[in-house]
Amino acid sequence: MNNQKSGGFNGKGYYIALILCAAAIGISGYLYYRNATHTNQEPDASVSATNQAQQDVPVIATKPPVTQPTKPTQPSAPAKKTLRTAAPLEGETVAEYAMDCLSYNQTTRDWRVHNGVDIAAGAGSAVKAAADGTVTEVYTDDTMGATVVITHADGYVTRYSSLSENVAVKAGDAVTMGQTIGYVGQSALLESALGDHVHFSVTRDGTPTDPADFFSLG
Repeated sequence: MNNQKSGGFNGKGYYIALILCAAAIGISGYLYYRNATHTNQEPDASVSATNQAQQDVPVIATKPPVTQPTKPTQPSAPAKKTLRTAAPLEGETVAEYAMDCLSYNQTTRDWRVHNGVDIAAGAGSAVKAAADGTVTEVYTDDTMGATVVITHADGYVTRYSSLSENVAVKAGDAVTMGQTIGYVGQSALLESALGDHVHFSVTRDGTPTDPADFFSLG
């Protein structure tokens, strides 16, 4: 009787011990799995700090600098030459420029505008180009007599009237300042009372200009 009870208790004890061992193994496995999972979920602090530092770097610092394309240098425009001018002859001014008021004409004995200056000089005195240019007209006018017209730079045109008939240039000739283009005469019937003289006038772009302003250019 005692042997049977003792053998039964021992058999139950064996199974209990086996169950306890299995439970211990299960608990150990659970603890190992939980620790491994926790380790994978929490990255190393130094790695996180490095990643954070990389994220804090401005994106622009990683891009190469943008350079603007260089525009080709434009050739500089050549310096504009100043028009040199000089009086067409030396003599006494006997009638002034008067386009903004009336001037008395001794020949017609009336008051009218005067688009140039009248310079008296001895008959046959040389009349010279007042600036470099090109002779565009040579003609004889019924009122202003033998006339030479010269076109210059910047829209200027000079006109020399009351010349003698032996004009020294022809249309198309290039002339330089101071070059003789004709001679003093008395061919202007509209100004015959003035005697031997030259009627000198200037226009710019077709508008009458005071010869004094033209002379001041050079």
